[in-house]
Amino acid sequence: MRRDELLDAAEGLLQDQGTQALTLAAVAERAGVSKGGLLYHFANKEALVKGMIERLIADFDALIEAQAESTYTRAYVAATFEAVETGRLRRWAVVTGAAGDPELLAPLRGAMDRWMRQGLDDEPDPLTSQVVRLACEGVWEVATHCAAIIDYAAIRARLLALLQRTTA
Repeated sequence: MRRDELLDAAEGLLQDQGTQALTLAAVAERAGVSKGGLLYHFANKEALVKGMIERLIADFDALIEAQAESTYTRAYVAATFEAVETGRLRRWAVVTGAAGDPELLAPLRGAMDRWMRQGLDDEPDPLTSQVVRLACEGVWEVATHCAAIIDYAAIRARLLALLQRTTA
């Protein structure tokens, strides 16, 4: 449990103060632990950022898995909008912002590759499914920077309608 509290503190620090504020001392202070306590779980700042990235991947995987949908793409759409609507989007924005080293983002690139390819062969129209998944990525991006311009319900309905047309 302490590990998640440390990751929460790091994400909160990033969200409130930006990447320059992400230091081990600042994270330890925000979490209310000694720097040694933080170092027990994360040997350095890179390990901390890697932990945040691994957690956000696991969180989105679990969110997709929790959807009661007939196809992976429909579950992906549902998970995307649930993440946006519940504020999980902030985690993505701050964590990816913290990972200035391209190597730290390698696990996220791998997850993105998996999310974009998984189950495509089982979809009624793989190309439409791929377009819908890519549109979800656009929703993430726009919601991160100017959330007020999106009518989430309308966009979600249109994406699901695109998928419905491929099964009719």
